Amino acid sequence: MTPRELDHYADVQLLPGKAAIAKLVVLLAVLAVLPFVVPGYRIFTLNYMAVFVIVGLGLSILVGDTGQVSLGHAGFMAIGAYTSVLAMTELGAPFLIALPAAGLVSAFFGFLLGLPALRLDGPYLAIATLGFGLAVTLIIGHGSFFGGHMGLVVPDAYLGPIPLSGDISHYFLIVGIAVVLALAARNLSVTRVGRAFRAIRDSPIAAETMGVDVAYYKTLSFTVSAAFAGIAGSLLALMNGFISPGVFSVTLSLMFLAMVVFGGLGSIAGAVLGSLVMGYVNLRMDAVQEIPIFGPMLQNFSDAYMSPSGLPNVGWVLTGSMIMLTIMFEPRGLYGVWLRIEDGVRWLRRRGASDGPAAGTG
Repeated sequence: MTPRELDHYADVQLLPGKAAIAKLVVLLAVLAVLPFVVPGYRIFTLNYMAVFVIVGLGLSILVGDTGQVSLGHAGFMAIGAYTSVLAMTELGAPFLIALPAAGLVSAFFGFLLGLPALRLDGPYLAIATLGFGLAVTLIIGHGSFFGGHMGLVVPDAYLGPIPLSGDISHYFLIVGIAVVLALAARNLSVTRVGRAFRAIRDSPIAAETMGVDVAYYKTLSFTVSAAFAGIAGSLLALMNGFISPGVFSVTLSLMFLAMVVFGGLGSIAGAVLGSLVMGYVNLRMDAVQEIPIFGPMLQNFSDAYMSPSGLPNVGWVLTGSMIMLTIMFEPRGLYGVWLRIEDGVRWLRRRGASDGPAAGTG
């Protein structure tokens, strides 16, 4: 193979080089040990953050790679959650069947939403997806088959003969699926499909001129992204043990969009980082007063200048501030910060290597 061919082969490899393989092995080892070293009540938090990672990976494909905007991913998540629960309760399907069914049904609705989205762009697409998310929650909330506003209780789930009845068992299932989907998203990004997505993001007209089927790949992007959200919804239902329409609100869709922007658009690592941070923030939003140092300060400020119910809204103020600061100072998000740190480490290494011989000869 020529050097150019070798370079291209390295680009499309799932794990390019021994360093990437070593990092993956270390990451898997840390994830395997983590639930046994953190306090038990923290495992639920890790599970919740991992669910957000799955949604973030799918939304990164749609927003970061293809350049489409969605404010309705909480609706896809609701579809996946209710599909999974109803498949187990009404059809008696095992969880191993209900989980992929959740992804497939959500993907179908993503395909349907992607068809009218072909003629929409920018704020019009955002409003259309927002309307879709609202319609899903309204239909679920007013349908007795879906439990109405009271919601549904998730039945006992089994992974073959193994009961999925604790935070640790949920952890290995959810985190394992998140790792597999992250590798799948990474693999998709370096294939012909991923390159077509990015071509459409940069310029749909130029992409179509080069032979890219813009309609097909835009619809495919919506379908894949919705499937990720549906799987996340099924896993969220499993770990909570109960679902209701209020869980899948418009604010949750806003949080999803915020986390991919905060993490860094067009980057798998950025989607993961942003999802972890925003997942934790969203879970702890109702307990802002428990944040070290700042929590008591915010509590005093709320008592003095806000209504008794105003403190939880501080979480949204912090979220909005994080997004504004990201756009102003680091448009590439947390992934951009990580790249700056890596560049700084390389610069220090080069400087150390260049200063070493000089110091020795002195």
